[in-house]
Amino acid sequence: MIREKVLQALRRFVPEFLKNWYHFFLGLISAVFYGFPSRKLKVVGITGTNGKTTTVELTEKIFEEAGYKIASVSSIKFKIGEKVKENLLRITMPGRFFLQRFLKRALNTGCKYVILEVTSEGIKQHRQRFIDFDVTAFINLTPEHIESHGSFEDYKKAKGRLFEQSKKVLVVNLDDPYADYFLKFPAAKKYGYKIESKTQNPKLKNLKIIEAKDCKVVYKGISFNVEGVNFNLKLLGAFNIYNALAAISIASSQGIDLKTCKIALEKVEGMPGRMEIVIDKPFKVIVDYAFTPNALKQVYKTIQRDFSPKKMICVFGSCGGGRDKWKRPVLGKIAARFCGEIILTNEDPFDEDPMGIIEQIASGVENISKNQLKSALYKIQDRREAINKALSFAKPEDVVVITGKGCEPSICLAGGKEIPWDDRKVVREELKKVTKDL
Repeated sequence: MIREKVLQALRRFVPEFLKNWYHFFLGLISAVFYGFPSRKLKVVGITGTNGKTTTVELTEKIFEEAGYKIASVSSIKFKIGEKVKENLLRITMPGRFFLQRFLKRALNTGCKYVILEVTSEGIKQHRQRFIDFDVTAFINLTPEHIESHGSFEDYKKAKGRLFEQSKKVLVVNLDDPYADYFLKFPAAKKYGYKIESKTQNPKLKNLKIIEAKDCKVVYKGISFNVEGVNFNLKLLGAFNIYNALAAISIASSQGIDLKTCKIALEKVEGMPGRMEIVIDKPFKVIVDYAFTPNALKQVYKTIQRDFSPKKMICVFGSCGGGRDKWKRPVLGKIAARFCGEIILTNEDPFDEDPMGIIEQIASGVENISKNQLKSALYKIQDRREAINKALSFAKPEDVVVITGKGCEPSICLAGGKEIPWDDRKVVREELKKVTKDL
């Protein structure tokens, strides 16, 4: 704990330009040390605010269906060919030496494609530098990491730096408000994807458009049509149409046909910790990674529309460590719109006071006028106790929604301490206690 405080103090006094050069040279040294492995691979970089991990997973499935040996890095796992290792680092985009070593191993193992989840924090620290990207995909942009980057505009520009260095193939979500910004970067080929009638098609000569038609949200799934090929996927939520379209566009840019995309995507049963139905009876319990306002809203809307619950019982918190404090009351306001019972709890407090974080979220709930507020509010710091409470409230036709951690393997506390954790496992354990007590 003392060591961590010393390091934090030192970081405050180191000028930003020195930090920048430090990260840049680490990137260069690591690439030189491992012999610039990305030059002999085809690397796909996927960036955006929400849905990166799902898009990595879907893209991975398509490339494997097409017969390629692939490697991938995402917030949930590291994969090289058949070997899969859970991402226990709690970092979506690991450091420069890790990435270059990973690329080298992928090359030595005979992989042709590597699919990377690329974050703005990683870009800020030059982790993407000296990696040759063959395809760079932008999926969406909403406010996040504002305190780290200084402003939303700087957050957007950080994403843009990935596109500045990628000159081969760009893939862009045309329905996102910031599509034009990402389309302006020069590239040999550009692919855009969209849902029919959502937005007008940009007038760019070298832009190939992948358009989804007849989009439907069905029970426990989604369906759509692309160029006469019908896709019926077992993924919850309309937002997953965009994730699937991103994967299809990436695959199309590499010459993979739509029928192969269809076969691969229709095999996917769901994503770990992403709209995952952990318990189906006597009531539903859904675990999701959502921790941004936009993602939380989409999760609640999807559950409301797809399952028509009698009541939603919502368990969540917010990350500590000074991360995006602005969004805490916003998350509370969103929950107040959708949830019958709100249970605020611990998430990853790091060095912050857990109850202080909970109170900041609660302020968003409590600022809703009494005649509009339909939610009962509970503040329970212990996450296991909070989950138990939610399960004890639930009745048939209710849905318990637990967000913020998904399939993350630990809770991060002060002084770098971590305790093992899995929302899904805890739900199953606590449900046995609750049903036993009934």
